[in-house]
Amino acid sequence: MIKDMTLTNQCAVGVFLGGKLLRVGRVKDNVVETSLALEIDNTEPEEVILKEVMDAIDKVFTSQVGGIGIGVPSLVDVDKGIVYNVEHIPSWREVHLADLLTERYKVRVYVNNDANCFAMGEKYFGKGKQFANLVGVATGVGLGCGVITDNKLYSGTNCGAGEFGGIPYKDHNYEYYCTTGYFIRKYGLKSDSLYQRARKEDKIALAVLEQFGYDFGNAMKTILYAYDPECIVIGGNIARFYSFFEACMWKTIRKFPYEKTVERLKIEVSDQPDIVVLGAAALYYDALHK
Repeated sequence: MIKDMTLTNQCAVGVFLGGKLLRVGRVKDNVVETSLALEIDNTEPEEVILKEVMDAIDKVFTSQVGGIGIGVPSLVDVDKGIVYNVEHIPSWREVHLADLLTERYKVRVYVNNDANCFAMGEKYFGKGKQFANLVGVATGVGLGCGVITDNKLYSGTNCGAGEFGGIPYKDHNYEYYCTTGYFIRKYGLKSDSLYQRARKEDKIALAVLEQFGYDFGNAMKTILYAYDPECIVIGGNIARFYSFFEACMWKTIRKFPYEKTVERLKIEVSDQPDIVVLGAAALYYDALHK
């Protein structure tokens, strides 16, 4: 039997599986009570990686846990909790994740893609609390977006809503120009080195990030055309560069044809270090509120 879901004295487990990185935490009263992060071998067979996920959950799971939320970089059948073609995990072509975890832990399990979990985390625990319509932009190695409209997560038919990274831009797409990989491809600069040089006011590093701001601003304009949110929350590795590209980003956004949209738009930077765990747990809390 699956436990009754109530908000009283309930806590949730949040799981983030991103290629080689696995993070698991137990969330209660808006904080991560206990967590662990480990690196896994993403080339292992499906059942080996699944065992590693379950072993990690075992370490934080208690009888108080009412549900499990898990974020995975893949297409997801949200209703059935099936993940397809998980990025950077070749063996996970079709994994019935919700059924497998429900059978083991006897609680409800909710599965969604990682970008949607980021947006949910910001809505429930972060900078998006006060906004009914927001987009969470998680960008680092990749570019993914989670969309919330009228206080509800919009996943689309195949959990693919908000995949702005794949939209054509210039001679490639937004993901090519608006992620850390661009710094290496275009300038031969690793993100950590670029960040340190920018902090020292290195002129080349600052120029690189100014150009990045123009490209990122165009990505924000595309989001405005598509969803007209009140707020965009930026997270991921790129967020730490925000102060260096903010001015150029806004210069581009202000060219958007609808002035009132720009005037009302809020852009925030995530400051939750545990947002990937909180965001996954938020899938459970969202189900409770529904």
